[in-house]
Amino acid sequence: MNEMKLTVPHEDAGKRIDRWLSEHIDGLTRSAVQNLLSEQAVNADGKSVKKNYKLAGGEVLTVIMPELREVDLAAEDIPLDIVYEDEDIVVVNKPRGMVVHPAVGNWSGTLVNALMFHCGESLSGINGEHRPGIVHRIDKDTSGLLVVAKNDSAHQSLAAQIATHTAYRGYEAIVVGSPREDSGTVDKPIARHKTDRKRMAIVEGGREAITHYTVLKRYRGYTHMAFQLETGRTHQIRVHMASIGHPIIGDPVYGLKKDRFSDIGGQCLHAAELTLTHPKTGERMTFSAALPDYFVEILQKLERMQ
Repeated sequence: MNEMKLTVPHEDAGKRIDRWLSEHIDGLTRSAVQNLLSEQAVNADGKSVKKNYKLAGGEVLTVIMPELREVDLAAEDIPLDIVYEDEDIVVVNKPRGMVVHPAVGNWSGTLVNALMFHCGESLSGINGEHRPGIVHRIDKDTSGLLVVAKNDSAHQSLAAQIATHTAYRGYEAIVVGSPREDSGTVDKPIARHKTDRKRMAIVEGGREAITHYTVLKRYRGYTHMAFQLETGRTHQIRVHMASIGHPIIGDPVYGLKKDRFSDIGGQCLHAAELTLTHPKTGERMTFSAALPDYFVEILQKLERMQ
């Protein structure tokens, strides 16, 4: 067993322990935390706690993590929104709430489980047995487009395009406030937070991270924006927008704690467009995914607030 200790900041007093731990331990979902709490694998200052325990602030949480084990991934008949497919690639419109690949606490119900059912043996193996076909990923609560490789040759081509910034990835989000400029670039290095493993942060000497943004429409107190990634760091758009004072609404990690849209179930961020060069034919291809219903409903609410 692997024991992990985390000290709760005083400003996080009042938060539920399951939510807080899922936000601070990388790869651990809220349901996985609740399972650990049920198994009495979590204690606060040496005392076991229940799922609904609210943090006092300042206490030391001890989490006993299960040993990593070899897992036979199961193909699962989960509906997929296939935007495009041929013998080399699959472009999927991932729904909000779906984890891309299996990890601790998420060995089933992931995009990979669904792809294994849909594609059978036709997925690249370059990224390991737990991530077949996965060339790039988007966060669990981010919806939108992903390209999946069905063979190793396609995987190598697609990975190279992402690494050399020749694959275009366009996102849309709703942020708090109103940026001064109608368009601009955030160029700030990103690395993992020094004390919080779940968070990324702007860190001098971190990996280069460049996000281009454009204002689509300004509302009262909020702005609908489009983004183009030049690099693809973990949580890049979320970290960059928070760093300039305009966090994405609903973001549980980098967003405002109290906001009209703080309880919408995750960040309002959608991977709306993907342009790539087909790994076999060399054809330049562009795919798009319409904004999901929850996103459209928020825009309609903002229209009514004008």
